[in-house]
Amino acid sequence: MPLSCSADDLGRRLMERLDEAAVYSLPGHGVTRLFAGEEHRRLLPLLSSWMRLAGLEPELDAVGNLVGRCPRALAGEPALILGSHQDSVIEGGKYDGMLGVAMPLLALEALREQGREPSCAVEVVAFGDEEGVRFPSTLVGSRALAGTLDPKVLEGKDKEGVTLREALTYLGADTSRLAEVSRNPERVLGYVEVHIEQGPVLENEGLALGVVTALTGIERHRVTVSGKAGHAGTTPMEGRRDALVGASAMVLEADSLLRRRDSLVGVIGQLTVRPGAVNVIPSEVEFTLELRSPDPEKRLAGRREILAGLAGIAKERGLEFTTCMDYEAEGVACAERLIQALEQACREVGQPSRRLFSGAGHDGLAMHALTDIGMLFLRCRDGLSHHPDEAITAEDAEAGTRVIMQLLTSMATACRKETGEG
Repeated sequence: MPLSCSADDLGRRLMERLDEAAVYSLPGHGVTRLFAGEEHRRLLPLLSSWMRLAGLEPELDAVGNLVGRCPRALAGEPALILGSHQDSVIEGGKYDGMLGVAMPLLALEALREQGREPSCAVEVVAFGDEEGVRFPSTLVGSRALAGTLDPKVLEGKDKEGVTLREALTYLGADTSRLAEVSRNPERVLGYVEVHIEQGPVLENEGLALGVVTALTGIERHRVTVSGKAGHAGTTPMEGRRDALVGASAMVLEADSLLRRRDSLVGVIGQLTVRPGAVNVIPSEVEFTLELRSPDPEKRLAGRREILAGLAGIAKERGLEFTTCMDYEAEGVACAERLIQALEQACREVGQPSRRLFSGAGHDGLAMHALTDIGMLFLRCRDGLSHHPDEAITAEDAEAGTRVIMQLLTSMATACRKETGEG
């Protein structure tokens, strides 16, 4: 049965909150909020206030996650975890990550206003890091909950030489309590995340909502191309070992190879040129290579072909070439019980939906090691994400909030069906 809150009210309230959170950003276009930075620190009181309105007790854990627990969760009952991430890419949008924090909190608050309660214990987690922009690691918060975080990542440094441990201390986190962050799987009913689709499928089909079946696999490499510096005016063009020219050819080669493969996408997103002087031949270029595919065999085959192609270019040009994989996450499937629970919640509130695959990685990649995962996608304009023009509508925000409200009131039934109890 449809819930009784005003559609306009729910959608409006959620959009206003997302606008409010977007203020906590570095100056410039869009939203830039880096993990354990000043903007992250200043955002925490706002998120804590939302958690209290939702009937949750907020706490900052050792890795910068803000965790809100309801009284039943605090008492030790197995809980459903909902959430997403607080950080953003450079000049990103208002909705990537933050939607999945604000929507479940508003859903819980709306249920309280109606005098209703979730059917199970609930936690909402605002993960500190998912994007991996500031430090070499990524999914730090969700990996910590899942118990798979290597404590060595705390010694990783940002471009200014600040370690993650130092940044977390500045944030207000007590990193000495890292071991306490990981959860007992028996105390977790599942993990559900709401996220903008970051693609065009829902918009093309005229649907506000989609239920995710699986998350893509991702790997990231750091490639170093070394040549020889020299005076740009006195060194003949013939025989130069210009690392930037070689790296440029590699970028084009990688793009060409990716375009010829199915179910594999990739990007070279960062380049660092040394010494970076206007009149000096570049001696070294370091760049990133990211590959994504739902099929691990296709990703491995693509990796081999691309890296072999890049090595061939280096040899041709007399350049040294080294690579290091610094991140890999296999694709994971969403649990059928949570897929069905989300689909049923959509039906209960009169929202059509479809199943679809996620081409982006999310905190569910890490949470899958702890518990079953489920995910609800919200339509975004032009499929645009990681961009200042990222946009959703109040109507779709309302639809998603109602679905999460419905899920929260029926989750215990979904758990009984899975275990065979009752």
